Amino acid sequence: MIQRLFTKCLISPRDIEPSAPGFEVVSTFNPGAIERADGGLTLLVRVAQRPVEHRVGWVCSPRFAPGEGLVVDWFEADNVVFQDPRAFEFKETGNVRLTFISHLRVFRSGDGRSVEAEDTTFEPAVEEEEYGVEDARITQLDDTFYFTYVAVSRHGACTALASTQDFRTFTRHGVIFPSENKDVLLFPEKIGGDYAALHRPYPRYQFSPPEMWLAKSPDLIHWGRHAVLHTGQSPWETGRIGGGVPPVRAPGGWLEIYHGNTRDPGGGVGQYVAGALMLDGENPAVVLGRTQEPIMAPEAQFERSGFLSQVVFPTGLVERDGVYQVFYGAADTYTGVVELRRDDMLAAIEKIR
Repeated sequence: MIQRLFTKCLISPRDIEPSAPGFEVVSTFNPGAIERADGGLTLLVRVAQRPVEHRVGWVCSPRFAPGEGLVVDWFEADNVVFQDPRAFEFKETGNVRLTFISHLRVFRSGDGRSVEAEDTTFEPAVEEEEYGVEDARITQLDDTFYFTYVAVSRHGACTALASTQDFRTFTRHGVIFPSENKDVLLFPEKIGGDYAALHRPYPRYQFSPPEMWLAKSPDLIHWGRHAVLHTGQSPWETGRIGGGVPPVRAPGGWLEIYHGNTRDPGGGVGQYVAGALMLDGENPAVVLGRTQEPIMAPEAQFERSGFLSQVVFPTGLVERDGVYQVFYGAADTYTGVVELRRDDMLAAIEKIR
């Protein structure tokens, strides 16, 4: 792993008030991050909240209902099986519901080491967001900030696109990758005349190790020319892999910091760590190098214990004077930041022959 210059828990659930009465915040994590024109930073942080009320013999799941706002549905506990603390499955149908609902909240920072919350939120608003909006990744294209996010509903976990110029008002552009597809990362410039994105299909039937894909688009809305980019090869990326931070230009090409997950034979969630790829600067479909070992793994207490233990999940990166500030979700509970030397990161990437 790469030596950390700085590590801090930036945001915890106790720092945030729930968006509705009768709810409690359980997680503040997986932040999108972008540098503003004034040199400061904006974070879009996922806030997960759940009902406070408990009923013996019942389980509940919140959802957004157009015209009503947040609604809590109750189900008999004998009719469901919990997959993990995040979700339960109905025995009769196999359908899944979440124990929480998420929205995005805006934070601002001057130096990336401390943050201030703003009143602005990005909340579920349409049918495809019925069970929440999650895990924003922010990319600036010209004078507009675009962010992809996971829209969760009875139709599955899709990826949608929104844009803003001030992080106070937002324009929704709809679903751009259907269920189930997450971790969609936009490249910050056109490549060969097209927009490009990394994405992570998650098929129900797994015929190979987990994969990350590359897609192209003429307009950010219609995506095609899908191709496999990277397949999990190391023990620490046998459960899941997926894009972490939006790709950044670096000496040698495009740097992509992604997440890997260790498969748990016992059926648990497993450990989440981070690795890095170097993609060709002119043709990002070509992987030039990768880290053989994780560059980040759970170390600090707030990364090792929480709603889900043993998780670091990078979602944003800003470069300052040869240092990468990596913003990430920790233990599916907290927002953290680490600082890593750019040269150390590049040195850890081994060329693929």
